[in-house]
Amino acid sequence: MAIGWAAAGDHSLARSRADLLTRFAQVWPNDPPKKNQVGAFQVWRFLKELATGDRVVVYDPVTRIYHVGELQGSPQYQPDLIEALPTTRSVVWLGTVGRDSLSLATRNALGGIMTFYRLSDSASSEIASALAGGAADLSHGAHALGDLAKLDEVEGGGGVTDPFANIADQALELVKDRVLRLEWDQMQELVAALLRALGYRTMISLAGADRGRDIIASKDGFGFEPPRILVEVKHRKDSIGAPDVRAFLAGLHSEDRGLYVSTGGFTREAEYEAARAATVTHLMSLDGLARALVAQYENLDERGRALLPLTKIYWPV
Repeated sequence: MAIGWAAAGDHSLARSRADLLTRFAQVWPNDPPKKNQVGAFQVWRFLKELATGDRVVVYDPVTRIYHVGELQGSPQYQPDLIEALPTTRSVVWLGTVGRDSLSLATRNALGGIMTFYRLSDSASSEIASALAGGAADLSHGAHALGDLAKLDEVEGGGGVTDPFANIADQALELVKDRVLRLEWDQMQELVAALLRALGYRTMISLAGADRGRDIIASKDGFGFEPPRILVEVKHRKDSIGAPDVRAFLAGLHSEDRGLYVSTGGFTREAEYEAARAATVTHLMSLDGLARALVAQYENLDERGRALLPLTKIYWPV
């Protein structure tokens, strides 16, 4: 696993938290002092608080999976290993836990704002019990690293982090949670609403055999005016494989455009099939769908907003 703030160079050379904070202030002189303080504190904890054998949890927002591992060894400066994440720590990965298998309380606890933070005992225990066969004992707590985090007081830092930092990432995960609660027919309607927000007219297939086209979208509403967009929507946990994508592509004409939406994501082989297809085809995961819905939300019609009610919030920048 790795942590960022790459412009500050080799964090491991810092002799103290004060030394690290001085470096942050030099690299980012225009940032508020509290912001640099919070960043330096998180990096210092990543360097010094973790020990070999500690449990760690890293989140992948695209697949909605938490990866649970055991820390091995000391911090290493490896700027060429992972782009923009130069400071690394070796981990033996023990298993994964799907976000959707966790309780609402634990999902909320994992939806804060710090990049690196300590999990609560209750969240640690639930993640441990969710691992197949009890592969890891997190009963004494674990550390988490990722886009989602928990609002955590800066110990000895004289303040707390910006409460609005990374709030867009938090909101996006909550949008995904809401989308996943929809029924399959509601999901089709939501995707159709997104296409209507983009200026297309849509026809949704009736329940039953649809020959790989749940939705037909076009500018005129009948498919006479190109491009005609054929849409397949799969609302399930399993990822879509190459055979499903090939079957979908077989139903497209040369001037058609294809959109395949899968809340369970796609295998690499499926992505390869779409990339080499003769017709332009886009594979949209849950993450991509949520981002598109948020971006187009103001243009959604009443049917779309009724399926996904959101509130717009403003705050000072």
